[in-house]
Amino acid sequence: MELGVIVYRLYRALTYSVSPLLHLHMRWRRLRGLEHISRWPERFGCPSAVRPPGSLVWFHAVSLGEGMAAIPVIRRCNDMKPDLTILMTTTTVSAFEVIKNQLPTGVLHQFAPLDTPVAIDRFLGYWKPNAIIIMENELWPNLIMSAAQLLIPLALLNARMSAKSFNRWSSPLFLPLASLLLSKFSLIAPLSTLQGIHFQLLQAPPFVINFAGDLKYVENKLHVSSGTSESIRDLIVELSEMKVWIASSLHRGEEEVILGVHSLLLQSHPDSVVIIVPRHPHHGQQIAQKLRKDGQKVALRSQNEKLTSRKTNIYVVDTLGELREFYRVAPIAVIGGSFFPELTGHNLSEAAAAGCAVITGCHVGHFSHMVKAMQQANPLSITQVSTKLELKEAIDLLLSNPEILEARQRASKEVYESLSSCIISNTWNLLNLHIFRGK
Repeated sequence: MELGVIVYRLYRALTYSVSPLLHLHMRWRRLRGLEHISRWPERFGCPSAVRPPGSLVWFHAVSLGEGMAAIPVIRRCNDMKPDLTILMTTTTVSAFEVIKNQLPTGVLHQFAPLDTPVAIDRFLGYWKPNAIIIMENELWPNLIMSAAQLLIPLALLNARMSAKSFNRWSSPLFLPLASLLLSKFSLIAPLSTLQGIHFQLLQAPPFVINFAGDLKYVENKLHVSSGTSESIRDLIVELSEMKVWIASSLHRGEEEVILGVHSLLLQSHPDSVVIIVPRHPHHGQQIAQKLRKDGQKVALRSQNEKLTSRKTNIYVVDTLGELREFYRVAPIAVIGGSFFPELTGHNLSEAAAAGCAVITGCHVGHFSHMVKAMQQANPLSITQVSTKLELKEAIDLLLSNPEILEARQRASKEVYESLSSCIISNTWNLLNLHIFRGK
């Protein structure tokens, strides 16, 4: 018997044995608000919607970033195959709250089943998908092996693997399992050449690896917007005489870097305002609370507080799903998740699509290919900094020189448009060839 099969059988036995504990864990998460209050049984494969008759394709994305990257493909699939039912699953509640407003009419949503034998078998038995399309890096053994046993075609789109995950999967114990799992895919579409090499080293069949481009570029093109909200329009008016920059997708601790830079910039630009957008809304509330405790004034988005009435130059966004709107407010965007060594960056293309001058730290991990591609296309399209002083100098340069700011904004927008062209068509063609078989 192959070692990969032995490791999988051990995994299956382990996940079966811990299922009762997982049930208790999910109840605990529900009490903490980490699972949907009424739909949490979906995590055990229990459906809350009726499966329509006919063919069905299942798209799975673990969280918001992966989900937003999947939506353009879902829309194209919906357009090209209107008789096909599309089911989308996500894992996190926060992803569902944003994505539900972006899905085309008729697309079903469920929370993803846990990778236990019972939950997966129950889910597949009820929904009976004709194809499964997984986003980015979700290699769940029970899901993949059960789908293969049922002869369901599998695709991995925007496939990527962090250095940590790659090292774990390529270890002597897990490499046979990785090879076994990847052999079950009909299509693996890596988001970069480096990622393609990673999957080849994990012994994915070479003929299933095909490149289409990074879908994170495309999600901005097809984003459904209800238009600029009245409160955003009011904020734009309020900031019309100010010099504005935004720091987005901040992880815990990065706000200290941003606030320190803002304090330095106020000495030369007393009319400057920083918009702080943490990755999680609760973190934003904590930032505002700490600032107020330290005697500083801050305006909080969730409370619709005005900068002028608060007499402050710090605006904290503690809401979800509004980042694209705020990129339209500020001409300079500092992308977080990149200022500490343990972090791996965030999507830069959202800010570039909005025409912001883009600045990031040097710890960009998953998005290093995006930084490199933008720099190669036009060095003005993105600025990378290593220290707090370099960040201050980069923003100071843009606030002080409107011509340089405008050139950087134009460069990032043009590079975004260039890099994002044809990606969705390439992806659809690969799916049609390898998954839908031209049917």
